[in-house]
Formats: sequence, structure tokens, C-alpha cells
Amino acid sequence: MALSIKGSANVGLIGLPWEIPLEHWPTEHIAALPRGISRHVVRFVKLEGRVVAIKETNPMIARREFKLLRRLQKAGAPCVTPLAVVTGREGVDGKPLEAALVTEHLQFSLPYRALFKQSLRGETVDRFLDALAVLLVRLHLLGFYWGDVSLSNALFRRDAEQFTAYLVDAETGDLHDNLTEGQRDYDIELARTNIIGEMFDLEAQGSLHESVDPIAVADRLEERYRELWRTLTKSATLTSNIPLEIANRVKQLNEMGFDVGELEMRETDDGNALTIRPKIVDAGHHSRRLMRLTGLDVQENQARRLLNDLDEHRAYANPNDDVGYAAHQWLLKIFEPTVRAVPREYRKKLEPAQVFHEILDHRWFLAQEVGSDVPMAVAAASYVKNVLPNRPDEQAILGTSLAEMTAELPALTAEVEARAAAAEEENEDNLGGWGGIEEPPAPEVVRRSTRRAPEDSP
Repeated sequence: MALSIKGSANVGLIGLPWEIPLEHWPTEHIAALPRGISRHVVRFVKLEGRVVAIKETNPMIARREFKLLRRLQKAGAPCVTPLAVVTGREGVDGKPLEAALVTEHLQFSLPYRALFKQSLRGETVDRFLDALAVLLVRLHLLGFYWGDVSLSNALFRRDAEQFTAYLVDAETGDLHDNLTEGQRDYDIELARTNIIGEMFDLEAQGSLHESVDPIAVADRLEERYRELWRTLTKSATLTSNIPLEIANRVKQLNEMGFDVGELEMRETDDGNALTIRPKIVDAGHHSRRLMRLTGLDVQENQARRLLNDLDEHRAYANPNDDVGYAAHQWLLKIFEPTVRAVPREYRKKLEPAQVFHEILDHRWFLAQEVGSDVPMAVAAASYVKNVLPNRPDEQAILGTSLAEMTAELPALTAEVEARAAAAEEENEDNLGGWGGIEEPPAPEVVRRSTRRAPEDSP
């Protein structure tokens, strides 16, 4: 049977050693990145300047998962990007080999086990669970039944003070027009069972903080899921101020990061009231707004934080400016110079939006110590000098190939990068965008925290 590659038009796929079982591929093709537990052989492979994930499985499952991931991606689900299905593989001895599913590796993401090597505390575990609960709700709203919910089947990216979870294994899933309550409950029960097992496994390895209770972890996931599902789907009966109440309901969902694509409204039987219920709810409200205003493509919580800073800058500089013009000025005068203040050798640690968020946190911390506001330029210089070099480098977790993955800045457009290059040629101290402000001496403070207290949200 002849080799068949269907999907991506990447010619580099042809040159990979498909005649060798995946677990025996030469090391020059393998990227040293951590992977989660899988029932199949999975490897991260270098492909023309980027990294892809390859999973061996049988042809029917590979084709089905490829089609399912494509449908989920088109629907806006947070999942990995499917690239190709490879069938018709034969070994050098002529014996048939398993088919392969090729997906794009998610930059700046980690499997939960790589992060749990640091013996994470309970509050960090809670943020993992919140991310998984949001992912499960978003998939269920799209009519996706997962069938194998677990931390192992998701990848996690830092998103401001939280995490964002992405589906990476859809092998057991199925897509419907709508899910029944029984299907959703079964997914939750599977999640509880799998996560309790994963927590006990981590505990046995000494990778779970002593304060973390595996049963309580599973309970929190279910609690957060049901709380969010009720908020997004509940019906409300309105008897007065109907336009205002509808606007308030939509605003509440927007503040949570969801857009209401369609609202179902019907009169009660007596005709004296109106019942409303969100019919189509789509996540990504803040990230889409930031994209429209600035062109920056970031995650939801990062976008929320950046928008808050944009609004504060507009209110301080000129509150009467058009919001589009103010956003452009904020991008040129605040965001870009802050990101450029990070030397290139440190840019592999975090993506640009996350760096900006952490500098905002550092600025708040410095202001608390000195008792007055701290200019952004001072905060950026202090963060680069005193915090970022001492931050645990993800390269130590992921292996030596991380630099190949994170050398570029995906949140910056080509135009922005060109301006940054020009600025750095003129001024090699990486602070040229601030008009020549000298780097301040390190403040004599004891560093305790760089985070604001997180806002309560479902």
C-alpha cells in the first residue's frame, strides 16, 4: 500500500522517516519537549522550523479525530490544530505500520505533569481546575461530548493570573447538535474519576503539595463547572425594565468573557412577563475586542488585563479621544516599548502579553513599596533587571529545544517587529522606546508577591 498524506500542504511531511516506528525515530527529528501520558506512542517532531505532535493510531481513529478537530477548530473551540493524517506506512521489512495523526504543537503550553514537578500549591491547582472547567463548558456549549475528560488530555498556557486549557485528545469524543443532561453528567463523572486518579498518582510521586486533597480537587471541578453552566444558560423571567434587564444580562456575560450570539425570548402564558435565555454563547469577548482595537492576538485573561491598562491610559492621557485612536497611541507608547524593554535572550521565557501583564504586576508591587505611582518605564527596567533573570526558565523544564519554539513573538505583527528592530539599532539598551530614560537603581525592597488579588468570577 502506497504512503498517503492527507491534510496540510507542508512538503516537509514527506521527508520524515515514516518507514520507522515512531518510538524509534532518530533523535535529529525529535524535539525535547515534555508530553503527557497517552495510550498511544506520541512524539514531538521538528518540521521546517516549527514543532508538530505525531500520534500513532489505527487509520479509522486517525481520520475520525482529524475531522473532529477540524470541526471543533472551525467552531472556535480551544483545541490543537490538526495538520494531516498519514496512512499506508510500511516498515523497511515490508510489514504495515500504524497510521499517524499530525497536529500542530501549541506554543508556550505545557502538560500538567511538567508543571506539577514543582509541587504546586492548592491555589495553583485550583486555577488549573478552573481552566479545565471553562474548557469543558465551552465544549459542551458546542455540543461536544468528550468521553475522556482529564488533565492528561489537555494542555495549559499561562493566561495572566490564570491558565487556559486546550483540548489535545479528541479520540473518544463526538459532536452533536446539543448534549443531553445525561451526557454532560457522564463527562463530569469521568472527569472526577480521572482527576482523582491523577492527583493520587502525583501524590505518590511527591509532586503534590501536602495541602492538596485529591477528593476536594474533583469536587471543585464539578462545582466550578455547574456554577459556570448555570450562569451561561439560565433562564430569567422579566416583568419590568425589560430592555435594561436584558442589557445587564448581556453585560454580565461580557464581563465573564463571553459574547451572546443569540438570545431566546418568549412571553409567559399570561402575557405579563418575558422569559429570556442565552441560546448561543461564544467565549473570547475581551480577546476579540483587543484584536479589533490593536491587532494583538492574545488569550482572554491577558486581553482583559491589557484592555484595563488601555482604558486607564486613555482616561489619564485624554478621556475625550476616540477609543480607536487611544488604542493606537497605547500600542505605540506603552505596549510596544514595554515589550521591547525585554532583551532578546529573555524572550523565550514568556509570550509578550504575559510579560506585559507581569510588568504591570511588578509596577503595582513597587508602587506599594514606595507609596506612590511608579512610571511604566521604571517598572519595566526594574522587572527586566531584578525579576526576569531570576524567574525559572521554562527551558529548564522543557529541554534544550524550547528556544526553537519561542524565538518569535506571536503577539506582535510584522510591522511592530520592524519598528522594534529599527529602534534597537538606534539604541542598544532595549529602552530606546522610552526616550532615553536611564534604568533606575534596584529598589531596596523585599519581594513578596507580584500579583494583585484576583477578581471573583465563575
